[in-house]
Amino acid sequence: MGGARNIFTLPRPMRMYRGGCLSRVDVAYETWGELNEARDNAILLFTGLSPSAHAAASQLDPSPGWWEEMIGKDHPIDTRRYFLICVNSLGSCFGSTGPASIDPDTGKPYRLDFPVLSLEDLARSARELLRGLGIEKLSAVMGASMGGMTALAFAVKFPAMAESVVSISGAARALPFAIALRSLQREIIRSDLAWNQGDYPLGAGPIRGMQLARKLGMITYRSSKEWQMRFGRERVAEERKTGDAFAIDFEVESYMEAHARKFTGQFDPNCYLYLSRAMDLFDLGDHGGSVPAALAKVKARRALVIGVETDFLFPLFQQQEIATDLEAAGLDVTFAGLDSLQGHDAFLVDMDNFRPLIGEFLS
Repeated sequence: MGGARNIFTLPRPMRMYRGGCLSRVDVAYETWGELNEARDNAILLFTGLSPSAHAAASQLDPSPGWWEEMIGKDHPIDTRRYFLICVNSLGSCFGSTGPASIDPDTGKPYRLDFPVLSLEDLARSARELLRGLGIEKLSAVMGASMGGMTALAFAVKFPAMAESVVSISGAARALPFAIALRSLQREIIRSDLAWNQGDYPLGAGPIRGMQLARKLGMITYRSSKEWQMRFGRERVAEERKTGDAFAIDFEVESYMEAHARKFTGQFDPNCYLYLSRAMDLFDLGDHGGSVPAALAKVKARRALVIGVETDFLFPLFQQQEIATDLEAAGLDVTFAGLDSLQGHDAFLVDMDNFRPLIGEFLS
């Protein structure tokens, strides 16, 4: 089983973690594999900030997914054994309810009338989806980046649901450096006159602001070591130059511009603002007085925690702390600090390092 995007509508309004209520909540999701008779072979996968629920190709949607090399027959998440559910985050713009959705109470897009979003809300909406699918026990809950944070929130809020927890390049709380970076990204978007206090035509809006915010993001997602190896001081070809004295001159600039343009139009700016702030607001210490006290609530049996030495957005010590606290809570913890060159984005591209770790843990 598995295929194109499905939509689950929660059977009742949802009260948000930091106040407010959504009268209707849709959760977009995709699945791969088959749910077994005992209904206990499901894996719940949370995404980073910008991906949709399309993590891998399927019969109904053969387009490549964002984690294509990790999911499927003979892959680490083996769909002959597991029933994988990937959810599009609440607040996103790929089918789940978010600021770009129509408010059923007004008939207009929510825009900035959307309530404050928290990663706890993402976890809660996924829990309601599982209930709707008749799943009360997970083989594992997992995620990377923002998804790793949300997976931890899920494991703390619903401690008995998952047998295992997989946290990849995540964090138990947002730290000042990451908050500062994301805050600047949001300011760049809001400074674009086309943002218009969030009241722009859907599909349009602050295009240049989004491009610049994406460029800043790209700088934080990769490591300086990798960029030195990939680009050095290579210049763009003469035929690609515009004559503008301050136009793109180096290949690394061209790379960032291409990624920024690709991102524009794919993601709604208000959704980006809400999800970005949700990451900054996140602190597991809110669920027990401290991060160790919160993680002590987790009732999973095992955990896999992976970080990357060159990741300065979610530094390795944050994953080390998660592993230490989960071990103190009694879990059988596997911790790996990888020397991948690709920084925070390594989980998307360094399959030689990530596939064996995840495959062995899930096997």
